[in-house]
Amino acid sequence: MKYLVMIYTDPKLLDALPAGEFDRMMSHCDAYAAGLKESGTLIASQKLQPVESATTLRVRGGKLSTTDGPFAETKEHFGGYNLIEARDLDEAIRIASKFPWSEVGAVEVRPALEG
Repeated sequence: MKYLVMIYTDPKLLDALPAGEFDRMMSHCDAYAAGLKESGTLIASQKLQPVESATTLRVRGGKLSTTDGPFAETKEHFGGYNLIEARDLDEAIRIASKFPWSEVGAVEVRPALEG
């Protein structure tokens, strides 16, 4: 079964990290993802540009409107995703828990709708 592992980070917690800690976390994350990819568990992943680069669109009454920035003001920002293959939710959570970003935000695991 496929699961989307969504990475959210809190900019205030990231800013409070000791010097070099973010780079250490990124190195760990990259190495962990490479191992998952090699084993066939990681299907796809992507880091995102900062939330300030987002554009939100809405169509109301057939009219398109766009707004610079994210949909909502939030404490944590969506920073990237990993699409993984796992036997069940427990395994998906185990895999997702090894990404370091839950220490400075949250990691959401959601089953993909198959079929």
